[in-house]
Amino acid sequence: MQRLYVLFFFLVSLTTYSQDVEIFKPNPNKNKLEAMETSGPIKVDGVLDEADWAKTKPHPRFTQVDPYQGEAPNHDTEIKVLFDEDNLYFGIFCKDSLGKKAIRATDFKRDFNFRTHDLVTLCFDGFNDERNAMSIVVNPYGVQRDYLSFDAMYYDIEWDGRWTTRTTRTDKGWIAEIAIPWKTLRYPKTDDPTQIWGFQLYRNRRLTNEITAFSPFPRSFSAARMDYAGRLTNLKPPPPTANIQIKPYLLTSYNRYKGNNPDIEDENTDVKAGGEFKWAIDPNNVLDITVNTDFAQADVDRQVNNISRFSVFFPERRQFFLENASLFGINVGPGDRSQGGSMVVQPFFSRSIGLDNEGNPLPIDVGGRFVHRASRRNYGGIYIRQAGNSTVSGTNFMVGRYSENFGKQNRIGALVTAKNGSENTNVTGTVDAFIRLGEPHSINALLSYSGNTEIGGGGFSGIAQYYYTSNKWKAWWTQSVITKDFNPEMGFVSRSDVIGTTPGLTRFFRGEKMPFKQWLRAYEPSAHAQFYHQASTGKLIERQLTGNPLYLNLQNGGNFGYEITSFFQNLTETFTPLGLSVPMGEYDYVQHSVFGNSDPSKKLNFGGEIEWGSYFDGDLTSYNAQVGYSPLPHISLGGSFNRIEFDGVGTGSISKKVDLFSLESRLALNPRVQLSGFLQKNTENDLTNINIRFSWEYSPLSFVYLVFNDRDFNETLYGNQTEQQAIVKINFLKQF
Repeated sequence: MQRLYVLFFFLVSLTTYSQDVEIFKPNPNKNKLEAMETSGPIKVDGVLDEADWAKTKPHPRFTQVDPYQGEAPNHDTEIKVLFDEDNLYFGIFCKDSLGKKAIRATDFKRDFNFRTHDLVTLCFDGFNDERNAMSIVVNPYGVQRDYLSFDAMYYDIEWDGRWTTRTTRTDKGWIAEIAIPWKTLRYPKTDDPTQIWGFQLYRNRRLTNEITAFSPFPRSFSAARMDYAGRLTNLKPPPPTANIQIKPYLLTSYNRYKGNNPDIEDENTDVKAGGEFKWAIDPNNVLDITVNTDFAQADVDRQVNNISRFSVFFPERRQFFLENASLFGINVGPGDRSQGGSMVVQPFFSRSIGLDNEGNPLPIDVGGRFVHRASRRNYGGIYIRQAGNSTVSGTNFMVGRYSENFGKQNRIGALVTAKNGSENTNVTGTVDAFIRLGEPHSINALLSYSGNTEIGGGGFSGIAQYYYTSNKWKAWWTQSVITKDFNPEMGFVSRSDVIGTTPGLTRFFRGEKMPFKQWLRAYEPSAHAQFYHQASTGKLIERQLTGNPLYLNLQNGGNFGYEITSFFQNLTETFTPLGLSVPMGEYDYVQHSVFGNSDPSKKLNFGGEIEWGSYFDGDLTSYNAQVGYSPLPHISLGGSFNRIEFDGVGTGSISKKVDLFSLESRLALNPRVQLSGFLQKNTENDLTNINIRFSWEYSPLSFVYLVFNDRDFNETLYGNQTEQQAIVKINFLKQF
């Protein structure tokens, strides 16, 4: 009956979608911005004092996207464009009546959090296919962020392009001056020396969360929807040529081990060299080769205390695997608690390479990746040779990917992975599709089969999602099935032998009629459900019905809400969350949650959540709290605390507390010289992790790193162990 109620609620809501008239179609008369050729050199210093800047032509006035879609901006933005034979230049003046007093920026981290900074974002569609975008972002202190996007759905957020920016802050606003080498940009080779590109620029004035854009787009869409972009005209780029980058590195490390494993040396030093080679054969084809790959500078994983029946999905953090991840990393739905439910199915997950099951690094001898991207089709391949050690044999990893674009923004594709060890080859084949049914509607789906060549056995998975988004509504229905024997050894599955059904709906109330609109931007109630049946028997094994009757989205970027969830759990085997033992059986319980966050862009910001209620055969209360303090952007401090309290849970009616503490800091001389630190302590297993990293970008994308790691880990045979490392690494980027 409850399931039928959710279905009824979902279907009735669909009838209201036609009333949402705020999703407008792209304007066929595109806004245009003309670039002009320089007559002299441009010094990138954030001043815009060269004569050529004063000669550039005016541009259309920006349009407000949020909070009042379609209205004139309260703070104007001027943009000017120049070019020479080497670079494309942008001069952007973000006007502000409060001047420097209005500027918000909390740190100097590259690829900073866009929710906490003033910023401008430039999106380029050099091929005018209205699907792909290269985006660069800068804040008022010259901190950089960049990413690639595809169909405004898949993002390579860790892509780092080679470009330069400098900024100045004045009593009238802030200025960004940007130089982008033509070799960094992607565009076709044409007979006409003059080109026109798709182009979007949007600005967020973070103090009031006012988003304005060069070319208007609906506020519920991403600026990467390049069908809404304007046009950058009169460009005269040099014909694209082969672009070669080499990035060698030299590393030395001191390693110390404290524990009982006789196979690990107590103390040793190591010297290591290797590097990466990138050949952009033409604008569509890129070849990457890595030798003796090292990830010493990568961010460390954060510990998580998991009390659900789903495996934790840890994101990829290593740069080589992050680039072009959107082509190979097929997934359906966001995979969060609401829109995708708790199920994550990813046929290829790069963390299966170069890491063991405990997250410990395994050496990579050599690897390569070839990628072709074009308006009609994308394809590529990856090969990695992972070295063996005393417990793991050498392994070959192979991935092949093909996708065909059709229609305006539709795609169908296939992916094959093969993991070849000494005793078996695991192969997974996948087909996937993405269909955009007009501006607000889309369908995304995949179907996979995995099998083994030597030991036999195989299984399949399928997942599909209908998704609707507009300015007033967001709705989704995700359906998944994962058989018991589905095992993609190069992928990730959060749960097997399960059929999942996860519908949901969110309503957005906002606008001039909103009460308390001086501080309240939107009221966003929602409801969603998760049903999981055992695939092999058809029995219901888990149900979650969640109502979020109170969710307030504040004008300053903060939020506050209340959520209630009704759970049904049918345990077909003993469940062991954080060392407890919950016996088989059926359990019904309810949990409540109150959460809130202050303005994250303020010097002092904080947030937290309290969750309470029953939990299987006992009770559970959890507390989450985080605080951030940035007295100035050069100094950023933060901390978080998570406590889980069990009361009378499982066999023996156990009551206990588990705490997880985290501290982090970042000190920056400027965006290119930084010192960061991270500490985490978990009382469940008495493990402490420390990571300290100094980085100096002495030339664009060329770094000196000093890294110290102190990591506790647990081994089944030997208990808690400690590993310490001191690392010096130097790499150098040379572009030809």
